[in-house]
Parts: sequence; C-alpha cells; structure tokens
Amino acid sequence: EHGCGVFAMSASKVMTLSDMVALVPDGTALAVGGSFLHRGPFAFVRELIRQRKRNLEIIKQSPGYDLDILCRADCVARVRAGIVAMEGNLGLAPWYRRAVETKRIALEEHACMTLTAGLRAAAFGVPFQPVGGVHGSDLTALNNWESIVDPYGSGKEVWVIPAIQPDIAVIHVNEANELGDARVYGTYNWDRIMSRAAKQVFIIAETLAPVTSFEARPELTLIPSFMVQALAVVPRGAWPGSCWPLYEVDYPAVQQYMDVKGSLGAHLERAPECFEPAHG
Repeated sequence: EHGCGVFAMSASKVMTLSDMVALVPDGTALAVGGSFLHRGPFAFVRELIRQRKRNLEIIKQSPGYDLDILCRADCVARVRAGIVAMEGNLGLAPWYRRAVETKRIALEEHACMTLTAGLRAAAFGVPFQPVGGVHGSDLTALNNWESIVDPYGSGKEVWVIPAIQPDIAVIHVNEANELGDARVYGTYNWDRIMSRAAKQVFIIAETLAPVTSFEARPELTLIPSFMVQALAVVPRGAWPGSCWPLYEVDYPAVQQYMDVKGSLGAHLERAPECFEPAHG
C-alpha cells in the first residue's frame, strides 16, 4: 500500500544500447547532440544502422559523421541542419551530399542560429522565436519563414522561426548516474537546448557515477534525471570522434571511413561498442 507522504524511489534507467535503440520507431525525429566530430552519440547512431531503422528525421546544427553514415546506410528521410561537414582537412560529408543531390532525403537547410531559435521556441512552449542575422538570406524564402513588425513601435521587421520539437534528443555525456542525471565536461554545444526542446531524452554515458556525487555537485548537472527516459553506458561511445578530456578524434579511423573503397560493414565492426557492450 502507498500511504500519504510515502514516495517510491526512482528506478534505474540504465539499459543496453540495443534496447535503447529498439525504443526508436521508424520515422522518429531525432535531435543528435555534440558538434561535428566531438562528443556525438555515435555508438547510438551505428546501432540505428544495425537495427535497420528507416525514414528518420535528423535535427542538428552541425552534424557530420553521424548524418553522413546514416545517409550512407539509407536510414534518413528528412534533415533539418546547418553546416554539414567532416571538419578539418576531411572536407564535406559525401554520402549526405549525394543523398541531397539525388533527392533521396528532404532537406530543410538552416543556419545554426535559426535551428537553435526553432529549438528554443519548442523549449519555451511558444510557436516561434525571433532571430537576427538572416536579413538578405535566401533561407527565408526557401523555408517560407515569416517576418513580423516590432509590436513595440520601432518599425523594424524581425524574422521568426517556427518551433522545432524533436521526438527524442540523444546526448552523449561524460558521466551519468543510474537515475539519469547527466553531466558534460567542456562545452556542451547545443545539447542543453536540444534536451529542453525534445519530447524525450536518451543519454549515452561514458561511465556511471554515484548518485551521491551528483548530490554533492548539483551545479555540474547539465540534464536532470526527471527529463531522461533512457540511459546506456557505452565507453568510447563517441568514437571515432572525441570526448574531452577522455580521448581525441581518431582521424585515421575517420579517414578510413571516408575511403570510397572501404566497407561500411567493416567500419561498423571496428566500433568500440562491438568489443565493450553497453551495460544493462
């Protein structure tokens, strides 16, 4: 029996990576954390491919490897993104570019700031968000964005971006506890606003930390447990990207992935989650 004032302890949200990805239906709109080759939930992305997920929508300001490999595996139907590149000397994302050029995917092209504005609108519970810096851009006409006149009388016109609410935000973090509290060391890029905008949040963590350590330093928590639906622990889960300060980008592995003669299957088999399965 549950008496008045008696509360059940929160249950552990830890599951295997495979079980987490199984929760993603075909057609899901996924906000993917990290930036370019840095702290992206790449083990999660590869598991989407292994489970043959289809017709996904990918939402991210600065994707690269994650979006490219999903396009290569024919998992994507729609994209809302800013710059898409492999970064550094590696150039553009070739399989993504091919998917756009052959119209295999629908692209809603953004600037990083306009996508962020749409996510903010969803996070704040309003239908649109004003944004600066797009006057004179073709993006406004391409996306049928609207402008409004300042209601406070300045006479200035302001472009407004409609709310963008992902079904799931998938965020790779340094540490989490079993209840789902998560923290990131170094910059968190757009992960905070993604987590606030999405209907659900999935966390991939390098390691589990005690709940007491989060209680001792609550100011380090980027995503609180009440926002998190699922958690998987995957060491080196951001490979071949970096997760500061634990490891740097594996550029030879990225270059091997980019080799047109290389096998996607061989690349997937090299991934750390194949050797260090996620904790359940």
